[in-house]
This record gives sequence, C-alpha cells and structure tokens, in this order.
Amino acid sequence: MDAIRTSPRKAQNRMPSRDTERPPTASAVIRQELRARIASLEMCPGDPINEKELARQYGVSRTPVHEAVLKLAEEGLVAIFPQSGTFVALIPYADLPEAIIIRRSLEETSARLAAERGGAAGLAAIDRAMAVLAATCEGDPEAFHQADEAFHAGVAQAAGYPGIWRQVQQVKVQVDRFRRLTLPQAGRFTRVVDEHGAVRDAIASRDPEEAARRMGAHVGGLLADLGDIADLNPDYFDGIGPAIRSQL
Repeated sequence: MDAIRTSPRKAQNRMPSRDTERPPTASAVIRQELRARIASLEMCPGDPINEKELARQYGVSRTPVHEAVLKLAEEGLVAIFPQSGTFVALIPYADLPEAIIIRRSLEETSARLAAERGGAAGLAAIDRAMAVLAATCEGDPEAFHQADEAFHAGVAQAAGYPGIWRQVQQVKVQVDRFRRLTLPQAGRFTRVVDEHGAVRDAIASRDPEEAARRMGAHVGGLLADLGDIADLNPDYFDGIGPAIRSQL
C-alpha cells in the first residue's frame, strides 16, 4: 500500500508554533521548583520529602508530585527508600570532581571564544552582572548566586554559543549544592568577585588564552575546597571515605 503523502506546506501548518505551545504541566512546574529549592539548599541533603504535604501546598493530587519526585530521583537529587521514605539525596562526593572538570572545560571554551569574538553588547552584559555581584557581595547569597549565573551565561552569550551554558547547567546541579556550602567561608564573596573581574578583563583585552586560564582557575578552584567543606558538613555528603579522599 502506498504511503499517504502530505505536502510540506500542509505539514508545516499543522505544527504548533512556539507562541501556541502548551503551558508546562503541574508535574513540570513542581519538579522545577523543587529542583531549585534542592540546588539552593533551601531543602537540605537528608531532609524528608512528604508528597502528601507537597500536594496540599500546590493544590494538586499526589500524582503530579510523585511524577516530579521520580524525575528528581533520576537526576540524583532525591533518594527513595521504599521501606523508609523519600528524602533529599545526599551530595555525591565522588562525582563532584568529574562534574567540576567538565564544567571547567566547557567554560574555558566560552571564555576563549568570548575574547576572540565578543562585541560591545556582550561585554556590557558581563559588566552588568559584575556590578550586581559587587553590590550584593556578602549581603544576599541568593542574589549573589543569580548574578554569578548571569555572568557565566553572559560569557557564553558573548562567545556566540549560549548553548554552552545550557550544557553547563545540565552537569552542575550537584556542584551548585556543594558550592552553596563554600559561601560562608571568610573572604569567599570577595574572592569570587575578583576572579570574575580577572575573566572580564581578559575578555575585554581580547586575550583568549588568558581569559580561558582565568576562567579555568576560577571554576577549577572548587576542587581544592572539597575536603574542607565535606569535613565541615559531613552529614550532607554521600560516599566519603579514605579511598575517595586519597584521589582528590
């Protein structure tokens, strides 16, 4: 039997446009909000998750909440124990070095390309993020984190490859949880602002290798903090042991 042929014009007319896309489902909204709360440590590692209570808070049945929790479990952000309950997952200590190294590689590329290709508009966006970083230094950790995100997104945008930042976001959620624990360190906020400033200056100076080096040092610096932060917050990390420590 011959296949039914459809003209390209008719097929195109049936495809929904971005303007007519359906709004996100309740499950997607709940997943995104819980993900943000876990990444920001509003919900701490080991905290219990009560699906019935979440359903009440969101005004929905338990089905979309359960779907959201299952998706978060696939991301390693939720741990489900059939006989014990559901909890915010501990931060996987052994996985952090690889995630940081992947992020460092991607962001070095962004910085290098931003120095090679970035224009005035891209640098202006980076400067706006820098201004917010400096203004919120130590005063508002959440605003500081968002400005930090805007800075890194701005570098990728200036590079001409904003998709690099989207890829970074996929691999860094566990790093974000760990990084939040580093912020109370004395001088941490000022150090981050200075490191961002060095990246910004290298981009503005059109020095690709220096921009990549400065970005690599900034992101890779998290590796040096792993042991100390885990020692300060042992209940938040999973899989800490002598064999793992010796590899870091």
